[in-house]
Amino acid sequence: MRLQQCQRRVIRYRIAVAAAVVVALGMLPWAARADAAHVNVIELDNRIISPPTQQYIEQAIDRSERDGAQCLVLLLDTPGGLLESTRGIVKRIMNARVPVVVYVAPSGSRAGSAGVFITLSAHVAAMAPSTNIGAAHPVSIGDGGGQGPARKLIRRIRRGKGKEEEEITEERTGEEPMTDKVLNDTVAWVTTIAKARGRNEAWAKDAVTRSFSITETEAVKERVVDLIATDVPSLLDQLQGRNVELPGAATVLLQTAEAEVVRLPMSRRQEFLATITNPNIAYLLMMLGTLGLIFEFTHPGIGFPGIAGLMCVLLAMYAFQTLPISYAGAALVVLGLGLLVAELLIVSHGLLGVGGVIALTLGSLMLVESPDPAMQISLNIILPTVAALAGLLLFVVQRALQIQRQPVTTGAQGLIGEHGTASTDLKPDGQVFVHGETWGATSTQPVRRGAAVRVTRVEGLHLTVKPIEQGGR
Repeated sequence: MRLQQCQRRVIRYRIAVAAAVVVALGMLPWAARADAAHVNVIELDNRIISPPTQQYIEQAIDRSERDGAQCLVLLLDTPGGLLESTRGIVKRIMNARVPVVVYVAPSGSRAGSAGVFITLSAHVAAMAPSTNIGAAHPVSIGDGGGQGPARKLIRRIRRGKGKEEEEITEERTGEEPMTDKVLNDTVAWVTTIAKARGRNEAWAKDAVTRSFSITETEAVKERVVDLIATDVPSLLDQLQGRNVELPGAATVLLQTAEAEVVRLPMSRRQEFLATITNPNIAYLLMMLGTLGLIFEFTHPGIGFPGIAGLMCVLLAMYAFQTLPISYAGAALVVLGLGLLVAELLIVSHGLLGVGGVIALTLGSLMLVESPDPAMQISLNIILPTVAALAGLLLFVVQRALQIQRQPVTTGAQGLIGEHGTASTDLKPDGQVFVHGETWGATSTQPVRRGAAVRVTRVEGLHLTVKPIEQGGR
């Protein structure tokens, strides 16, 4: 017995040792991977800078600080976006404890408007071939595009003692104090960013005040960005050995040549919210939601169009808060929709409908004002949407309302007012022949067999009739 117990103990010991060895060997690759250098990469592919994209970038910086990434690379392609979200992103990058590299890529991309501030704030700024950066004039929400007061260039030539001096000054007309405050604040902000990163302050100011835009080669020449890279591997090779200063006077030596690239995609929630902030998507949501609500009001009791319409309108309102909305454009859109609805209820021989289509089209064109066409609602979206909405309202919904107003011709209610013949004498009860069937009937006045009668009331399968000869018409 003792021998068997000893053998069992030896076997158990050997099994435990073997298991420990297997676990240790299995953990070695993971340990090596954790210690290996890696670079986190995120991407904004033609995304508008908005609260969802701000959250995406900030979460990526937080993760890169925690997992010890060599740096965070932001592949940027944006037409611009909300100024407040841009401020939040820039503030987070300036205070990041991990190097942030903004890379305007791939080829054909641009860093417009808000993208200029984000690129200038990066520890290292790079661009791919055939890209551009610039046009950072601030656009305020609700000011009709925020173009600011009109400018007039005045050229003065001074002559004296055989030489001429030319002076070009700029005058502003139609002063808008609030617009000037926003512009001056933005100029000071972008100048501070460029100075902190050692970049061209004069160009940064011109990008805001005069909407300057330059290519990648000009950007390197003007000290706006640091380098040009064809792709991410080329970028990482050029970053190898570069010293980056972080907050607190800390300096980091980048080791990126052999680093593993880890891509951090957007969450589904962030991707959905970022998608609906596109001006074209937001506009379509608003129109679909409006159509659903109108259909629900004209066809009460269905439920689904009203619920879906309300959801679309709320999503559109969320998206529009991130876009430069013109109050005049919004008012014209509301007026146009109101005129189209009025056409359903008032006989105007098409006058209200035509006015509604015109107002809706003009309002849609003015709804989102921005210097960048990518931030505007496309005419290819506006014209088909307005035509489809007007067609549905003026023909389909109007026809449905006309049918609702017609008297009922089927079922029990459809018998009221119909003519028939008395099958028996009605004193006051008897039978009548109506709609090809014999019905039990009651008459308030005596009726002889064969006399013409008219149905005045229906109760179940019993009719109330009146003789036509005595004024029943």
